[in-house]
Amino acid sequence: MRKYTAGRMVRSAAVFVLMLLLFPYIVSVFVNGAGADEKPFYVRVRTEDGAGNETVAEAAWPEYLAGILAMEMPEGCEAETAKALAVLIRTRLYRDAGSDENASVKERFLTGEELADRQGMEEARKIFETYVQAVDATDDTVLMYQDGYAWTPYFQSGSGKTRDAGEVLGTDAYPYLAVRECPADAEEAEMQEFIFNCGEIQELCRDFLVAEESGETAGKGYSAADFEILSRDSAEYVHEMRIGNTVCTGDQFRDALSLPSAAFTITAVPDDSRSVLITTTGKGHGLGMSIRTAERMAEEGKTYEEILGYFFEGADLRKDVPENGIFRY
Repeated sequence: MRKYTAGRMVRSAAVFVLMLLLFPYIVSVFVNGAGADEKPFYVRVRTEDGAGNETVAEAAWPEYLAGILAMEMPEGCEAETAKALAVLIRTRLYRDAGSDENASVKERFLTGEELADRQGMEEARKIFETYVQAVDATDDTVLMYQDGYAWTPYFQSGSGKTRDAGEVLGTDAYPYLAVRECPADAEEAEMQEFIFNCGEIQELCRDFLVAEESGETAGKGYSAADFEILSRDSAEYVHEMRIGNTVCTGDQFRDALSLPSAAFTITAVPDDSRSVLITTTGKGHGLGMSIRTAERMAEEGKTYEEILGYFFEGADLRKDVPENGIFRY
């Protein structure tokens, strides 16, 4: 006999109620969505458990995109922001799938059960409706550059400007990713402070430090004087910095320390030469669309087309479906 805990029974009941609440809307969108004569379609989703075992399951494509939106968007977001992000996510998934006939996706998404656990029944229903509507309203719309899918990065908030991909990556492949003013980011700057011991940083950055950590340097260790910002890009993110005799990028440093942003300052901690204070601005890599400024634009009446045209000037909105094995009808 299977045993059910009280928590599991409550959770199962919650999911059942959620599905009852959403059922009429889901049926309308999934079955009749873009036209009553069209069949619903599914995407193959690859997941991995804690032991590293992979499984592939099918999920309704609109529901899958809505689940990704539920993870990425702030609560109570504007409908036009959700539409803009739906286009960016759809484009990324198509781009990543390429021409693989056995393509599958593996992006994490919120299930109905998880959304109900986080938000409660009524709020989960409203959120899910908003995101499914955003997916349906932008049906098959993607961003293209020349003859291919555009690269469509986005982030939560930044330094007050988006970054130029040419400066960050050293390539002219993404001319549509240029510096854009983000007034909402500047006015509502998201700043955080972190104190790190220099020895801790040395350990976290060991994969890209030059081989100077031997002999005298290894015994002495780093001090605050061994950290210096050498240059910043046009959006004030750290471009290059020095750690001892190593020159690295701000993004390498951010990733190694799991900082929220590469827009940071680094200073000595008073009375502690072996520690540094790192102050970051924003949350995310700073490339592409700022969700915070997109929200401001939507509040001011801008459409999702106008929002995407601002952040990805030079890329085109088109209707497209990939010619690969990503879908099952």
